[in-house]
Amino acid sequence: MIIINDFKSNKDPGILDELENGGKLDAFRHVFTMSLLTQKIKSKKIRKLGIAHEKGNYLQFKNGKFEDGELPDSVGTEMDLRNNEIGIKLGSENKKLNSDSIIQLVLLEIKNGNCWVVRMYPHKNVRIYYTCDGHRIPSEDLKGKWRNSKCLVKSNYNSVKHN
Repeated sequence: MIIINDFKSNKDPGILDELENGGKLDAFRHVFTMSLLTQKIKSKKIRKLGIAHEKGNYLQFKNGKFEDGELPDSVGTEMDLRNNEIGIKLGSENKKLNSDSIIQLVLLEIKNGNCWVVRMYPHKNVRIYYTCDGHRIPSEDLKGKWRNSKCLVKSNYNSVKHN
């Protein structure tokens, strides 16, 4: 997505990670997009659009189709739906702001922990996922499973390595 790539290289003051699936960049993408759409279109319609898009994740999962390098799952879908709602609220409350101002609002929401991310420890090309209790989830427990024990955390959660 050109807007996100341009944003990452020019406007990010170090708040975001580079995780297109489950991380702060993913949260940013959802909140920002829904904010901009809600400025122009009624929030009820945008909400329906977001829900329809996320329902498509289950079909992708069933068909083995990857989204941003990973098979979609229920936790990622829930994360996206929650972040979509934050974007809808921001867009509804800030109809006149330009996109640069919306970017700053979204970054502030992420920095202040008002958005959602998946609890994980990214290491090189591997993501180590954790339960809400802090236990590492073996990768074989995640393969091919729509429902799993990944955990959603607030966006100001610091992903440090655990057990």
